[in-house]
Amino acid sequence: MSFDDEFDLEHLLFRERRCTSCNKVKDILNDFYLSRKDRKGLPSAYSYECKSCTIKRIKINRKKMRKIHEWEYPDW
Repeated sequence: MSFDDEFDLEHLLFRERRCTSCNKVKDILNDFYLSRKDRKGLPSAYSYECKSCTIKRIKINRKKMRKIHEWEYPDW
């Protein structure tokens, strides 16, 4: 049995990744954003935070930013 027979290409490519926010294991192609467009086939081109957690984070941060930027003209 040779070394090439033991491993298939799918063993070398990562199909799943654990999200850093929710700690759930999800499919890398469907559930993570592609962050580096020039490296499409590599697993390192995908983010470490899943799409749903990224959307939640952006929503929370935008709500905070609105409160900071809401100001009235000073009444001198």
